[in-house]
Amino acid sequence: MMGYDEIHIENLEIFANHGVFQEETNLGQKFLVSLVMYADTRKAGKTDCLEESIHYGEVSHFMTSYTKKHTRKLIEAAAEDLAEALLLQYPLLKGVTLELKKPWAPVGLPLETVSVKITRFWHRAYLGLGSNLGDKQAYLEQAVKALGETKGCRVAKVSSYLVTEPYGGVEQDDFLNACLSLDTLLSPSELLEKLHEIEQAAHRERLIHWGPRTLDLDILLYDDEILETEDLIIPHVEMHKREFVLKPLSEIAPYKRHPVYQKTVAELLEALTD
Repeated sequence: MMGYDEIHIENLEIFANHGVFQEETNLGQKFLVSLVMYADTRKAGKTDCLEESIHYGEVSHFMTSYTKKHTRKLIEAAAEDLAEALLLQYPLLKGVTLELKKPWAPVGLPLETVSVKITRFWHRAYLGLGSNLGDKQAYLEQAVKALGETKGCRVAKVSSYLVTEPYGGVEQDDFLNACLSLDTLLSPSELLEKLHEIEQAAHRERLIHWGPRTLDLDILLYDDEILETEDLIIPHVEMHKREFVLKPLSEIAPYKRHPVYQKTVAELLEALTD
């Protein structure tokens, strides 16, 4: 998937206490875990060095220990937890496909197994940050820190801070703007919810459209996704028109290509300034 190599673990047996019914959590039962790990194995293949790969023996022991300790009612929740734990535990992992099987599930009918199969990856998002009230730099730095401390988020790069004139015709102070790149396990909607929480912690109030605010956080790009919902449009609908977005973004990702216009950030900036 996505051009990565694959390491497979098939049907690892784990005795654990997941389940909705009391007898399942009391007595426990056998589960089977199959895992595909997506990674780049070329360096390990060339050097024959275990440190350059993901130790499937360690992974098997980790999955066994984690599944036994973290009891869930639903196998959907158990699978989700385990996939996230693996991606957080092993830095070389780009993604996983995990199938959690429950043999002889108690449904009152003869069946061999019930299973849940999920695929989860690290994603690369690009965010815009802005502030024009109070200690602007402190608000931006607070947002970067909060994202870095969010489970399933790793701040990769942060641009320099750029002083810009306000956008939208509302009389107000100059903005301080920046962009950052973020590796995240959060979905776009989950990431948006987290950004709103960070904005609220900075006492942002959405009173005037394009008006002054302590902190403004926007998802500009998320992988190469094109998404439109009631709450979220990706790529950000105005990003190609805004120098205060493209200029800091070009510092950290000049060759990132806009998935709609198929131009790089550097090309979009050049076209705008021309």
